[in-house]
Amino acid sequence: MLKFDVKKKQGLARTGVIHTPHGDIKTPAFVGAATRATVKALTMKEMRELGSQAILANTYHLLLAPGTDLIKDAGGFAEFTSWHGPSFTDSGGFQIFSLPDVKITENGAKFKSHINGDKFEMTPESSMQAQWAIGADIHMAFDHLAKSENRKDMLEAMERTHAWLKRCVKEHEKLEKAYLAAGKPEQFLYAVVQGGTFNDLRAESANFCASMDVDGYGIGGVFTAEGMAEMLQTVCPILPENKPRHLLGMGQEPIDLFVGAENGCDTFDCVGPTRMARNGSLYTLDGRINIKNAKFTNDFTPLMGDCDCELCQNYTKAYLHHLFKTDEITAKVLASIHNERFVVNVVDKIRESIENGTFEDYKNEFLKRYYQK
Repeated sequence: MLKFDVKKKQGLARTGVIHTPHGDIKTPAFVGAATRATVKALTMKEMRELGSQAILANTYHLLLAPGTDLIKDAGGFAEFTSWHGPSFTDSGGFQIFSLPDVKITENGAKFKSHINGDKFEMTPESSMQAQWAIGADIHMAFDHLAKSENRKDMLEAMERTHAWLKRCVKEHEKLEKAYLAAGKPEQFLYAVVQGGTFNDLRAESANFCASMDVDGYGIGGVFTAEGMAEMLQTVCPILPENKPRHLLGMGQEPIDLFVGAENGCDTFDCVGPTRMARNGSLYTLDGRINIKNAKFTNDFTPLMGDCDCELCQNYTKAYLHHLFKTDEITAKVLASIHNERFVVNVVDKIRESIENGTFEDYKNEFLKRYYQK
């Protein structure tokens, strides 16, 4: 089993350490979203330097390109990407079930590549095979995320997710024996809790997932911060305390980090920080700004004077504004470094505040300043 040590608790919030074959993750931790085996606009060296402890790739996207067998032939995810720290793979279920032509059966999902129209079928077994081939430390079980918030649809998707989880566990155990016999590093499986906005379904899903022989839990289908808090307060007390919980694809607002941590989540991922950065939207302690706005044309101050990222330490708002207005690639790089560093740093401070018993003070101080407008 994946080793997870809980260090300090403050209500549902906790700190801990997840021990993986590629290193430890001090929790809570923000996990960089390396969807196609890269965090957009950033190198793995830059991710390490800005303090990222782990990254998460997407099985759907890697299945389409370059192909999971190629990654396996390259020596696995760490060798292929030069990211030698802890890593996760999402099953890609969210992307698959968001496709317009997906056909869902009890066996799995049939779909076409959004790149060239090639036909694929993803089953619990093939998802596990693909994720073991990729070789990340932690996998997410193949789950059905319903497009609809209709209760009947959500119930059906949840029950299918549970049936598929049994098959994922069986295939995972089979592959584990084969890979370990071949001298490959151990890999671990998380169940995914579903149920949408229906707390009774969330509780049922959490109880089912808790009964399975898995290493941790992903929590999917997150919505608003308010809805997230209520849902996590239902789910997390049901899940075993000695296993880690990952909040899948959380929102891009900083408040979501606080809501996730204070309600018992250990790791989080989101594409939001770099996606916003590429569009010129940057986090500051006083809220988000759009660096493309004309008022920054002659602003020769740093974006944030108390930020240690490459952008804030070496460049001005006027320079970054210029890069965006002239459509320079460097604009996206510097902005992405800042946003990713900002979020990693916030979660690091959340972890520190839980450790020293000042979480509520830090949360209130941060949110009051950030959302003062």
